[in-house]
Parts: sequence; structure tokens; C-alpha cells
Amino acid sequence: MRLLVVEDEERLAAALRRGLQAEGFAVDVAHDGQDGLEMARHGGYDAMILDVMLPRLSGYRVVRQLRAERHWLPVLMLSAKDGEYDQADGLDCGADDYLTKPFSYVVLLARLRALLRRGTQARPVVLACGDVELDPAEKRVLVGGTEVTLTTREFALLEYLIRRPGEVVSKTELLDHVWDAALDTAPNAVEVYIGYLRRKIGRERLETVRGAGYRLVAADRTAGVPGD
Repeated sequence: MRLLVVEDEERLAAALRRGLQAEGFAVDVAHDGQDGLEMARHGGYDAMILDVMLPRLSGYRVVRQLRAERHWLPVLMLSAKDGEYDQADGLDCGADDYLTKPFSYVVLLARLRALLRRGTQARPVVLACGDVELDPAEKRVLVGGTEVTLTTREFALLEYLIRRPGEVVSKTELLDHVWDAALDTAPNAVEVYIGYLRRKIGRERLETVRGAGYRLVAADRTAGVPGD
């Protein structure tokens, strides 16, 4: 397994290299974000250990850029910042795990092994189906490049559908996953909110499959944006 360590503290970087090599990994090291980004793009690594506070380019920006380029290299982010919002920012940027300094080397190894078991399947920060883009962290939706304002329920409905692009999703499944199971929700609530959502993203993007449910599809690129 080939690992990339991007860490500007040279003593820590050297210690990580020695420890990981002793575990049988092949390890390369970069000391700033820009070099780390270039190496991650082209180095064929199995995982990356990435510091947050780096010269030239922060760890946040490195992982965001990789994910924007649809590069799914597993990333374990390291940081002296231990606040809950700092950790949330790292994960929302596209990191797969977050470890605060000082850390246990045993725990770092265990988390690294867990990342390697997961492999490099796609884990986009922004979900998309055709020209509909949804950012779960920022709670933003773009349709054809234009931002669309959704209610909390509409957003949850679209998020569930966009995670299953092209699949038929039943009313029952939507009720189970988008509405609170503890509430007595009328079955026609799904139809009502599907109607609201269609008016905002375009009817052609949300199909009814009679007797089965609903399906989010990529619209014809020549179709207009809602409100045009």
C-alpha cells in the first residue's frame, strides 16, 4: 500500500514516515498543500494523511479540489483544531476521517486500516443528477447553475431522491425516510411535496412511475431552468 503524508511539521512527518514504513507501507511526504495536491493527483496512492494547516494551500482546499476533480483517494485529516465545527468542516470538505493532535499512533493506524478497507468508491461532497446539484453541508441546490430555494422538507425529499438517481423510489420508502415515523403523516403528503418540488426544479426532472413511485432523472440539457 502506498501512502502520502502531507504535513509541514518536519519532525512529525518524519516520525509518521518511519512508523508507517515499519508497518510495511510505502510512504511519500509533502510539506505544503500545493505539492501535496499535485502528488495526490498523479501518485497513485491508496490513502493520504493530510494536515489542515499547511503552507500555500490548506488541507481543506486540497481535499475540496480533489473531490471537485472526482478524485476519491481516501483522506485522513490531521489537525490541532479540536472544535466540533473544525471537525465538521473537515468532513464536509470531503475528508473521510478526522483525527486531532496530539493523537495515539495506534488509533491512527486503526483508522487508516479502516479507510483502506473501504477503498476508493465515489464519495462526492456535492450530489448531482444531470444539472441538479445538491450540497448537503451548505444546504444549497442549483438547477442549471441557478440557485433554487427549498424548504427543509423539500430539501430532504430531493436529497433522498438524488442519492438514488434513476431509481424508482416508492411513496412508502419516502414516508419512512423523509418524514418522522413518530408522526401520523397522511400518505398524500408525498404527492403534495413532489408537486412542490417539481415546480421548483422542473417537472421533466422528476418522473412518476405509475403504481411504483418516483424517479429523479437528468433533464434534457436544452430544457429551460425553472422560472425561465
